[in-house]
Amino acid sequence: MKKISSTVSKILLCGLCLAAVAFSAGTFMKVNASQPAAPIAGQPVDLTYAAEKALPTVVHILNTRNSKVQEVEVQSDPFSDFFNDPFGFFGNPNGGQGGKQKRQVRTPKQQGSGSGVIISTDGYIVTNNHVVEGADELTVTLNDNKEYSARIIGADKTTDLALIKIDGSNLPAIAIANSDDLKVGEWVIAVGNPFNLTNTVTAGIVSAKARTLGANGVESFIQTDAAINRGNSGGALVNTRGELVGINAMLYSETGSYAGYGFAIPTAIMNKVVDDLKKYGTVQRAMIGIAGQDVKTYIDMQKQQDKEEPDLGTMEGVYVAEVTDGGAAAEAGLEKGDVITAVDGQKITKFGELTAVMANKRPGDKITITYLHNKKKMTKTVTLKNEQGNTEIVKKADLDVLGANFRVVTDQQKQNLEISYGLEVIKVNNGRMKDAGVPKGFIIQKVNDEPIRSIEQLEDIVKSTSTSKEPVLWITGIYPTGKKGYFTVPLKD
Repeated sequence: MKKISSTVSKILLCGLCLAAVAFSAGTFMKVNASQPAAPIAGQPVDLTYAAEKALPTVVHILNTRNSKVQEVEVQSDPFSDFFNDPFGFFGNPNGGQGGKQKRQVRTPKQQGSGSGVIISTDGYIVTNNHVVEGADELTVTLNDNKEYSARIIGADKTTDLALIKIDGSNLPAIAIANSDDLKVGEWVIAVGNPFNLTNTVTAGIVSAKARTLGANGVESFIQTDAAINRGNSGGALVNTRGELVGINAMLYSETGSYAGYGFAIPTAIMNKVVDDLKKYGTVQRAMIGIAGQDVKTYIDMQKQQDKEEPDLGTMEGVYVAEVTDGGAAAEAGLEKGDVITAVDGQKITKFGELTAVMANKRPGDKITITYLHNKKKMTKTVTLKNEQGNTEIVKKADLDVLGANFRVVTDQQKQNLEISYGLEVIKVNNGRMKDAGVPKGFIIQKVNDEPIRSIEQLEDIVKSTSTSKEPVLWITGIYPTGKKGYFTVPLKD
């Protein structure tokens, strides 16, 4: 009986041990089931789905600049000057003694190409500003080889983005993701038309985020090692789900060709620019009113100058190097030497992150800034302003704001007044010109130091100046009597 009892005891003990192990394993599995699945090292990534989704939405853009007659200044040739005009009767006051001459030349027809991304089924396309800048004609070719003429809805040099449109319906449009959700190391593909090799896909990972290079006014680039070359500009940077996360903008290379570094404008910035261009025709840019740099960059610069390493209380954030008088930061009490560490509760570790946050704001918006002042943490709420120092929506003005009519000077006027270009004011109505005292008959030759040879040039200057920090036209020209004249024409009250 003792032997049997001993045997039974051993069996029961083993059973209890197995039950305990089973219970422990079940508990372990249950705990781990509640945790996110860890990525499998070495697992291959299939990018075919992303390519199939993105390719139909990426277009080829041909920028055509037509031949034009332009006036250029060239060095005088004493022999040709002598034989063509030996006594200087025809506008060569130096008489062939090595002066300069103005000659008219015809520029050749020029063409360049890039890429774009269809973002709506009715034909809105996002691309880079430098792809469409200066175009007389834009031709868009879709993935199925259909061609369309495009018009520019708006462009923004500061972010290097442009919005164009073709007349179409039921076009393939890409889904847009939030680029803020991207992670470093995540797989992406670049889709575009490098070297006119249409429908090209390259793959890589997100190498860095919020990168600043000093190429544009507003920068918070996605850096990728997906190959980007000339012609890729304006194309799509796409995640593995086939969603747009950035607009390919530039490459970093000493040779002009791909060398491992490409940069894209994140959709977090693109969405705001597109929305503003549609609504207002120009980007509503909110200014915090500081100049600054990464804390790490500032400290490294101090070291390079053999100065004592500053103790700012942190190695992350944005060092405030300058505060604009009357700006939002100045009114909130920020000073030179402060360090911005968060905006609206979002941690800021470098300047590119602050840029990305500000790119989504408009004048009049309020933000909460957390910063260190003498290493002491402080928080202030500020109201953002536009570049002109107020909270109003900025809209581009056109020639109507001047209240005048113009025409290019005639050959007879050029000869009588010894001028080679200008616009004559042929009528003055109610408007900015009348308020400034510009009379009928006055010939405008320069506006803001830029020579004016056409009405289109004047219109472009009015538009760009109306949204600038100082919306004023500084006009120089000549009266019909030959007397020079100067006028200041404010475009806003």
